[in-house]
Amino acid sequence: MSILAGLLTSAPQSHAPQLIDLDGTIFVQLGLFLALMLILKRFLWDPYVRVRGERVSRVEGYRETAAALEADAAARLTRTEGQLAEARRIGTGVRVTARAEAQAREQTVLAEATAAAQRTLAEARARLNVVLDAERAKLAARASEIGREAASKILRREVAR
Repeated sequence: MSILAGLLTSAPQSHAPQLIDLDGTIFVQLGLFLALMLILKRFLWDPYVRVRGERVSRVEGYRETAAALEADAAARLTRTEGQLAEARRIGTGVRVTARAEAQAREQTVLAEATAAAQRTLAEARARLNVVLDAERAKLAARASEIGREAASKILRREVAR
């Protein structure tokens, strides 16, 4: 302790001017610093911290809202894809049913058309056979008449029937 007391009492003296002069103005400067610090804290730092906190809470709120909207959109997309798959499945069933009905209807119409064509063909053949028979009868009569005429001319006499 005696060394410490000796150091404190006999501080080295220099003949150069000192950079820091410790006198009573240090308390004035400290008071001004504290006053300025309180004023700046109240009017600058506290509003800054409050605005920053509000911005952070707003950004977090927006993030939560965005996450909720994304989750809702994903759920809607999944639901819509499910409904679309169901509609495709139903559409495929309806298309298969409609195709089968169309093919059955086609077969029915084709069978009816074929039957009608066959009936028309049979009627036409029957009419043709009637006309042919009539014409053959006429032709036979005419052939007989022509034959008699030819025989009369060749024989130069009348040929009886």
